[in-house]
Amino acid sequence: MLAQVAISIGFVVLIFVVVFVCNLSTFFRGNTRKKVVAAGVTVAVLIVFGILWGLAQTASGQRLMVDLFSDMSGGMERTINVYTASGDIIAQYTGKIDIEDNNGGYVLFDYNGKRYIYYNCFVESIAEIPEQ
Repeated sequence: MLAQVAISIGFVVLIFVVVFVCNLSTFFRGNTRKKVVAAGVTVAVLIVFGILWGLAQTASGQRLMVDLFSDMSGGMERTINVYTASGDIIAQYTGKIDIEDNNGGYVLFDYNGKRYIYYNCFVESIAEIPEQ
């Protein structure tokens, strides 16, 4: 997945260079409207480049990409262990599972066609992160 992003970044850099060179000549000899369009295109390409760089080169960007991959593919291979407050295991699930993010004091996920919701429990999720 990171290789695809790196290729995308390389493609964006190539586009940026082409757009910049074309806009540079337009900027020096064009009218005001062409100058505004040239500047706008250059800024847009820089913004896209910055976003792609952030996704590929930062740890938080890479985590975001893993989360997006999980959302788009219906979950990740993982093991979920549910514990009581005293540390006793209540349940264990293994398979392709997508956990819902929330701040409500519960854990919600779908597994084998059933929805599981655990309130006020400790949940451990061990996920297999796909190779990048």
